[in-house]
Amino acid sequence: MNRLNLNSILFKPVLIFDIKINHLKNQLLSSHLKLHFIVLIYGFTAILGKLITLPAIQIVWYRMMIAFISFFFFLLWKRTELRVNWARLLKLLGIGSIVALHWLAFFGAIKIANVSVALGCLATSTLFTSLLEPFFMKKRIDRLEVIIGLLIIGGLYLIFRYETSYSLGILVALAAAFLAGLYSVLNKKMVVHLRGSVISFYEMMGGLICLTLYMLINGDKNIALPNPTDLIYLLILGIICTAYAFAVQINIMKHLSAYIVALTINLEPVYGILLAFYIFGETEHMTAGFYLGTTLILVSVLGFPLYHYYRRLKDRNEALAH
Repeated sequence: MNRLNLNSILFKPVLIFDIKINHLKNQLLSSHLKLHFIVLIYGFTAILGKLITLPAIQIVWYRMMIAFISFFFFLLWKRTELRVNWARLLKLLGIGSIVALHWLAFFGAIKIANVSVALGCLATSTLFTSLLEPFFMKKRIDRLEVIIGLLIIGGLYLIFRYETSYSLGILVALAAAFLAGLYSVLNKKMVVHLRGSVISFYEMMGGLICLTLYMLINGDKNIALPNPTDLIYLLILGIICTAYAFAVQINIMKHLSAYIVALTINLEPVYGILLAFYIFGETEHMTAGFYLGTTLILVSVLGFPLYHYYRRLKDRNEALAH
């Protein structure tokens, strides 16, 4: 009996440790699968942009309105404090206007060209971020970022050269990429002070106000009511592809590093282009030059954080060795 009690005392902690390790492994696997599912949802956003028959400005208006309402109920459910000072509120509303312009250019590029062009060029937001960040964050330009930028420009050259019929769509998509880079840099300053969900709530509000004022000033007072099919797509876009995806991404970041999340999200154009080719077929078929240029951009975008990761790992190991 004493021996039995002794065995229980000795092996119970080991058993609990094994259970915790297995639980952690399952949690990590689950988080990775959820993250790829979220990236797939982000890629599906472009598909919805092509399926919805409304003009780009109305797609964005409905998306922001639905997302704004969804975030409001999410924050209410979580009992999150919404009060922010006036200075930060005005900044958030301004950044929200940039988000609205980004989405307007993105969906506009899809309407003008196609999903593949919009997503391929959107991957260049990394280039614009690397150029804008030193200006806003008062930091030196990294030579590696310049090299990555040149590779991305080479990829863009190939796309422009072989897809001349989509020149306007490419330019609009590049405008969307620039605005995405600007939004990312400006948001970096805000996430230090506020919850991500609160930031998104006020940014959706800012974009919605901006678009509404524009349409009123422009004389476009009547927002077209979507047909039943468009309404379903818009609800998916606003609730699942925006509010839900963001909430799950925030939860995933509790278990995965910001590096892993950022690296995986860079796969959005890959998932989006594959989905577009599967759903729309020939209308998304591009020349070999486009795929070569897009591959060069994506390899550059994915290789950049990988290099930084292994460089930090090497520096840390060298520091430990000394």
